[in-house]
Amino acid sequence: MFTDSVIAQNEINSPYSSFGVGNIFPRTNNIISSMGGAGYALQNPYFINFKNPAAFAAFDSLSFIADLSFSAVNQQMRTEAQTQSGTFAQLDYFAIGLPILKMWRMSAGIMPYSDVGYGILDVREIDSISYQYKGTGGLQMLYWGNAFKVYKGLAIGVNLSYLFGTINTTSFTEYKIPNVLNNMINNFRYLDGIYISGGVQYQTTANEKHHLGLGIVYENALKVWSRENLIVLNYFDTYNPNTYFDTVLIATGKDARKSTVKFPQIVGAGISYGYKDRLLTSVDFTWQNWKKFSMSNTKDTLQDNFTTALGIQYVPNPSSSKYYNKIHFRVGTRFSTGYFVVRNHPITEFAVSVGLGFPIRTFTSRSSANVMFEYCRFGTLKSNLILQNYFKLSFNFILQEKWYQRRKLE
Repeated sequence: MFTDSVIAQNEINSPYSSFGVGNIFPRTNNIISSMGGAGYALQNPYFINFKNPAAFAAFDSLSFIADLSFSAVNQQMRTEAQTQSGTFAQLDYFAIGLPILKMWRMSAGIMPYSDVGYGILDVREIDSISYQYKGTGGLQMLYWGNAFKVYKGLAIGVNLSYLFGTINTTSFTEYKIPNVLNNMINNFRYLDGIYISGGVQYQTTANEKHHLGLGIVYENALKVWSRENLIVLNYFDTYNPNTYFDTVLIATGKDARKSTVKFPQIVGAGISYGYKDRLLTSVDFTWQNWKKFSMSNTKDTLQDNFTTALGIQYVPNPSSSKYYNKIHFRVGTRFSTGYFVVRNHPITEFAVSVGLGFPIRTFTSRSSANVMFEYCRFGTLKSNLILQNYFKLSFNFILQEKWYQRRKLE
């Protein structure tokens, strides 16, 4: 399937996004991403932690938080014979967090869940046949999270999420033989569904210096609705919508095919350790049951995925009067065994990241601007497959302002 050449298209260009519902985005903010994505056990009143809904319990009772992030990505793909690169920009997420009641905090936002973008051309000269595969689209996620302080240091959280989007795939089979019918199959799929996930965190401090955090999250296997508009055509020569063709099948509108897509269950656990407000370390472990994934009752070549992430943050002296002593330095790494298999090779992922956090503090604000650089290696050159390298530069701005306070006049 990946033998000859890859054709560029909009935004991402990854043949591996043809599996499942595309390349899955990590659900982390800029700060946690710069720490390798390790955040199940992290709680902080000054940023929104998407990885564990229980972390929303840390929001200040008199503050409002808004977080916006965007990034630029340079992607390089290569086989043993060819190399291709491209650059694109994207909006990562937008989220808000605020207190509701004394024991209740809430967050809401939107972020990408997956991305599909590929163009593959497989030419077989011996058989005088060419196969072309194209795919675009992806899924978005709207979430509404609620966290509750159950006991001293103990918090639970629940996310109600709405998953929606489209995946459009087209395949062409063309014969380089006169008077032979060629074939096109177009599948435009719309997916949407609602699911619930939950998390627990426990935070404790010893001697006002040593801070320990534990976190667990769980997402049940979910099913989302799928509606497929399917068109199958036969034609001569090269496909052109203005030329004559023979319609074999049209299933659109009321005749669209309805089915379900089954997503995997996810279990994650993490531990964090902090020393005063200077040093913070975090480790995460995640298991995803991708073997159970199915789309329209069809299974893909997927396997269970295990991910390990490690991150460190260091602040020289947060109480210093000198600004450079308050800058946050972050570094992290993660490794994933991969959730799909091509030619008996798991497509593994390895990433390293670094980041800086610049506080923007006034009398009523503890806002910040953060920058992250990440390098990710994805795929393999074995069995004539594709190795992908990503270089990602992300920026986010966190607005944290005091609310709900009445001004007092003397």
